[in-house]
Amino acid sequence: MLLRKIKFCNKKILNNSNFSLKPLLPLNKNLKAINSRNISGILLLDKALVASSNKAAQSIKRLFSATKCGHTGTLDPMATGLLPLCLGEATKFSAMLLGADKTYQATLILGYLSTTGDTEGEISKAIDGDCCAPTRQYCDRILTQFIGTITQIPPMYSALKYQGKPLYAYARDGKTIERKARQVQIYQLHIESLQENKLCLTVHCSTGTYIRTLAEDIGKALGYGGAYLTQLRRIRIDCFDITQAQTFAALENLDTVSRDRYLLPIDCLLQKFQAIVLDDAAVLHITQGRIVSGQLKNTLSKDTSVRLYNSQQQFLGLGMVTHDQKIIAKRLLATHNTKLSSSEHKVHCTNHT
Repeated sequence: MLLRKIKFCNKKILNNSNFSLKPLLPLNKNLKAINSRNISGILLLDKALVASSNKAAQSIKRLFSATKCGHTGTLDPMATGLLPLCLGEATKFSAMLLGADKTYQATLILGYLSTTGDTEGEISKAIDGDCCAPTRQYCDRILTQFIGTITQIPPMYSALKYQGKPLYAYARDGKTIERKARQVQIYQLHIESLQENKLCLTVHCSTGTYIRTLAEDIGKALGYGGAYLTQLRRIRIDCFDITQAQTFAALENLDTVSRDRYLLPIDCLLQKFQAIVLDDAAVLHITQGRIVSGQLKNTLSKDTSVRLYNSQQQFLGLGMVTHDQKIIAKRLLATHNTKLSSSEHKVHCTNHT
């Protein structure tokens, strides 16, 4: 009886010409437009433990009320540290850091193995019996074997994809997929501390290096049968350093104006490309999709990317050099309101030492 009354009431409401759901839809769209800000820049986030890179990006997007926000390459959820994020127009250049060198601080426990290479997996003893604690001199000597080009097999617990699925999805189902070995570069391994079987390292390496795999290989080379990571922190990527980064909690406690001051200009991602200042006519032509000439002061190779600025030092985007030394647009900003002086470049982008 009650069900019949509910159906009757619903039918009566829907048949009422004064009742309409249509006004509700535009209100939601308008509310989203009001809440979003046309803001662009690079934010250096000190990512917290457990948070995924995608979750961190979405949290920053909401905090800044940005229209778009994306990361420049994932950082493992169990790792903390430097995660550059691109807001607004900066997302057009987010791929620029994918091949950048990185520096990590890693803590290894020698003599034990983990199914995941870190504290998330099942821990087991790597060898029978007890081992003496290694000396620092012995560790330094063994670590030199890993400097330069080394070969790694990606771990099963990784985001590397096979047939559209990440390897960790197969690993969780108890499946093992054959992986091809790949070459990576280890530029520097520095011992920060050594206490019995706890080894803390700073690792400067190329992109694509799996620190968990490196830790296990170092443990084996030291005669401990392996090792696993208890902590991993990224402290540098390309020209950006962890000292420039802010935590989400710190940003959350700031007002909008103070928070926006931590956004770096978009062209900080593009310092490896030569800067070209265009005259007013060339700016107009390049933004109209036309080829411009007479703007290069020195000869550049065909297909060389260049940073483009107007006479007010506002960043326009990336251009590309043609075979006859002209410039065509490669990727331009929708609005060129990013201003950056050469002195600010030095503050935000320092060379690796």
